[in-house]
Amino acid sequence: MSNITMTRRQNALILFQEFAERAMATGAAPKGLEQAFAAALEISPSMWSQIKSARPIGDKLARQMEQHCGRPAGWLDEARKSGTLTPTEQKFLDLALRAWRGTNSEGRRTLRQQMEKLAGSP
Repeated sequence: MSNITMTRRQNALILFQEFAERAMATGAAPKGLEQAFAAALEISPSMWSQIKSARPIGDKLARQMEQHCGRPAGWLDEARKSGTLTPTEQKFLDLALRAWRGTNSEGRRTLRQQMEKLAGSP
């Protein structure tokens, strides 16, 4: 698989994550967000599913996706740092750190146990 194919797919997933976070921040339920994103891009839900897994994103589709997501032409083609946090992820980490630092050892133990339970860790 070419680098441009992987880069475009990774960036498309970033666009979806941003779309989903904005929608959920306004109270939208997670169910149906993929279909809503496909509709916003003016593609079928089936095509979006294929893009996520294996379908390459051609130049015409890449420009269409960028336009509908308010990105400049060529945005999908640029490699991004893989470890970059979204604004929502950063807010969560900031909140978790404030909670951790603002409590005693018992509170920290409780926070850790709750997070481990949610994450399915032992």
